[in-house]
Amino acid sequence: MSTATTASSNKPGRRAALASLRGNRPFQRLWFSNVSFFGGVWTQTLVLGWLAFETTHSEFLVAVFTAARLAPMLLGPVAGAVADRHNRVRLLTIACAWAMGAVAVVAALATVGLLPYWGLVVGGLAIGLAQSPSQPARASLVLELVGREHLSNANALNAMALNMTQVIGPGLGGAMVAVIGAPAALWVSAAWYGASLVLLLPLRGYGKVVHDEAQSVLAMVAGGFRSVGRNPLAVAVLLVTLAANTLLWPVYQSFMPVFAEESLGLDAAGLGALLTCCGIGGLVGSLVIAGLGDFRGKGALFVVGTAVWAVLWALFALSHTVSLSLVLMCVIGLSSAAFGVLQTTLLLLTTDPAVHGRALGLQELAIGIMPVATLVLGLIAERIGVARTTFGAGLVLVAVLGLVALRVPALLKFSGRSPV
Repeated sequence: MSTATTASSNKPGRRAALASLRGNRPFQRLWFSNVSFFGGVWTQTLVLGWLAFETTHSEFLVAVFTAARLAPMLLGPVAGAVADRHNRVRLLTIACAWAMGAVAVVAALATVGLLPYWGLVVGGLAIGLAQSPSQPARASLVLELVGREHLSNANALNAMALNMTQVIGPGLGGAMVAVIGAPAALWVSAAWYGASLVLLLPLRGYGKVVHDEAQSVLAMVAGGFRSVGRNPLAVAVLLVTLAANTLLWPVYQSFMPVFAEESLGLDAAGLGALLTCCGIGGLVGSLVIAGLGDFRGKGALFVVGTAVWAVLWALFALSHTVSLSLVLMCVIGLSSAAFGVLQTTLLLLTTDPAVHGRALGLQELAIGIMPVATLVLGLIAERIGVARTTFGAGLVLVAVLGLVALRVPALLKFSGRSPV
């Protein structure tokens, strides 16, 4: 790519919003593969959760199923080492094939009426083994396909795809359960994974191995911890990720039905409207960041945007007005893009390529704290209420961000721009 072309693509604007997709056939295939993969994830998440409740009529057993589905996130460091040791496209291909097979088995059992609750738990764990451990390979492959100058744009477009499927997938899954039944809906979910697999096949020439030394996986994991631990910028980014997934993402994942009913007097349709507003805001925010191109203030936007997101959650916790709450959910989704897009972008830009997979594995581990954090926040909410819990969590996250800014001021100045 020429200097003039690169400079042009870095300028904010409508054309810059699609810069990493335009003319880049490999990344186009990966992006559409991601859309299909996460379409399958969100569709089967709703269907399997619905089946778990229909089978047991127990909120606790549904929570156990969810914990089993999310448990593979704790394998993040190992998955990151594998992503650094092996061809990343091959790993994603295996993950898609595994997910398709796991969902197909669960769908077949459901079709013939032989799917007990424990089968759902095992199925959720198997599907989780395809989803979470593949994330380091999926995210680190992006840099190889688009280069540093388009990394922020590409991650924004990937976040947009995730938000899009998060809005459409559950709604589609719910509609299919009502119209064609849960087993047929699971077969459709398996087809989503199949489409993702087909789109990956032409990328087999990519996904280069970046660490081919004869080390054990455990030695690579330990080396990744040491390498990232010596990098203040990377540690700061991971600390923000850990804090956000401890304090506020559990609120969105678990407490929204309580806010809808107790604070706002809304039914299920109203809850859907709140979640849709957040999803639309996230889509818009991702598109805005994509349009910025290779902008200078990546670190500052990450910290400030995440702080704004935390303050907005604190304000939402105080709201008892439906219209205000809907508006707040829109801007919460909008501001969440700064965190969702830039946490991965900054982690890739601040670490050595040889440890990208392991750095992203640590990110997956930080996200994996969410189930435990959800239980802790739930116990606190039982005592003081979800509104006070969320308000306090928002303020604590702002304090953490302030501490990070004071201790690692270089993060606020970090741009990660490629030299022209």
